[in-house]
Amino acid sequence: MKPTQSRSARAIVVAVAAGSLALTGCSKDSGKNAKDESKSKQDASSQSKPVVYGDTAASNGPAAAVPGAKPGGSINVYMQSDLSHMDPGQIYVSDAGQFANLVHRGLTNFQEDDKGNLTVVGDVATDSGKSSNGGKTWTYTLKDGIKDQDGNVITSADVRHTIERMYSKVIFDGPTYVQDWLSGGKYREALPDGPYKGKHLPDSVLATPDAKTVVFNFKAPQPDLPQALAMAGYAIVPQKADTKEKYDKAPKSLGPYKVAEYKTGKSLKLVKNTNWDPKTDSVRHQYVDGYNFTTTIDQASQTKRLIADQGEAKNAIQFTDSVDPAQMQSVVGNAAVNKRAIKGYQPYVWQMSFNLDRLKDKKIRDAITHAIPSQSMIQADGGKYGGELAGGLFAPTLPGFDAKYDPFGKLKKPNGDPAKAKELLKEAGVKQGTKLSYAYSNTPRGQKQMVIIKDALNKIGFDVQAKEIERATFYEQVGKLNNPFDLYMTGWGQDWPSPGTVVTPVYDGDLVADGAPNYSHIKDEKVTQGINEALTLEPAAAAKKWEEIHHRIVEEINPAAPVYYSKQIQLSGSNVGGVKYSTESSYIDINDLYLIQP
Repeated sequence: MKPTQSRSARAIVVAVAAGSLALTGCSKDSGKNAKDESKSKQDASSQSKPVVYGDTAASNGPAAAVPGAKPGGSINVYMQSDLSHMDPGQIYVSDAGQFANLVHRGLTNFQEDDKGNLTVVGDVATDSGKSSNGGKTWTYTLKDGIKDQDGNVITSADVRHTIERMYSKVIFDGPTYVQDWLSGGKYREALPDGPYKGKHLPDSVLATPDAKTVVFNFKAPQPDLPQALAMAGYAIVPQKADTKEKYDKAPKSLGPYKVAEYKTGKSLKLVKNTNWDPKTDSVRHQYVDGYNFTTTIDQASQTKRLIADQGEAKNAIQFTDSVDPAQMQSVVGNAAVNKRAIKGYQPYVWQMSFNLDRLKDKKIRDAITHAIPSQSMIQADGGKYGGELAGGLFAPTLPGFDAKYDPFGKLKKPNGDPAKAKELLKEAGVKQGTKLSYAYSNTPRGQKQMVIIKDALNKIGFDVQAKEIERATFYEQVGKLNNPFDLYMTGWGQDWPSPGTVVTPVYDGDLVADGAPNYSHIKDEKVTQGINEALTLEPAAAAKKWEEIHHRIVEEINPAAPVYYSKQIQLSGSNVGGVKYSTESSYIDINDLYLIQP
């Protein structure tokens, strides 16, 4: 069954963190250097191989040692706002996802090699899962020696509790994939109070035949289950430790670090969890003694401190914020500083979504697509270090990404093709001065891009009515089916490295509803049928089908004009070792860090 959640980790965070570059992007370049600005793939790496499902050997710990790593010391973490959540069930945005890999553990996790290729391995489980019954049944066996921070042994009852509490109204912000697959779109009706009143899902749905075994039974094949279970939202919450709403402020750790002190809106201190056994973990390390988070340092101050690299900043990292675009040249133009910067893609594709209930003529949508000056839009988001020209709706972080796919010719004409746009509008019989309602978020980036879009579309004959929306309610407003807007910029990225987590929530005609992320209201029977077929296939076999669906969406329907892929650049202090870009998280890989001089 396809997910029906109204929010996505990437959809929410894209408005906040599309690398903070997106919020304050600026550049002195007017966009004239389009050719140079678009040729930046050497600054990043893309996830080109399909995800592999690891066996027991791949899942055994300890994790491969990081060359030169030393134990000791604490890493300082710079953030400009508090963590959104610490309760795994509520975690569905990137800051909390990074935090989760330090503190929480789930049945599975992603193991990443030095080329960015990903393998799903068993985390609390002995492997990535064993499927049977045509992919409808998945069985997990728990490792020996897994304990929470208080020394309590984790059993299958804790896994059952973790899944079942997601049905409760206590949990409202986390992922819903597994619940949907087990119990349908109205999954809460199957267990309204979760496990808190002593009731459970039937064994025909979720079984725990013994303390070491967990069995998921789905109505349809779910080949992506190992990847879904690797999401932070499905990390284990021990049954004995669950304090419902209060758990969000004081979670129990299964990972290498635990919460020692938390001051809401100010700071967070993590120290070693002595009950974490590295022999059970093939992903994480515990080199440093702890992490000291300060959650009040804005992006500009973070960048300034890390460029200066003095005192405590030598031991510091940016967590999910990016380099301040206004100081970008001070980073990339200084070899010593640039050496401390990680660069890569984010999973977000910024796109101009068309309201298909209002813009029904494809020629008009194609005309707008040709007219959008993508390169100028990138310039408003930090230039070549903030984004890269997009030819399609699949990001470079997806397996099988095709860098040459460009049906609208954006790579050849990065600032648009007004002549082609006017030609299409003439064919469509669009009159000069036709009004277009364009909604934009009142962020600095949104305001700059509004000026660009309004100018470009006015030049091809439209009268653009720009409608400003508060950043906090932007996705809520454009997510309404009866919204009064013709077009709006939205962003989306995968929940795990599968095109299914892009195509399904955003372009599935069965998921058109108020609050759903199908912002264009696309309803295409062939697309929906293709989705239903692709979701039953193994990752490698599904790849070809997803690409076929992608081509139909972009070329034959065009519900959203591809504009640019978001990029990432972050800094760390000179005393932090093991720093590299993570394909899976699109941030500094939090698993391999140590201090060069503890």
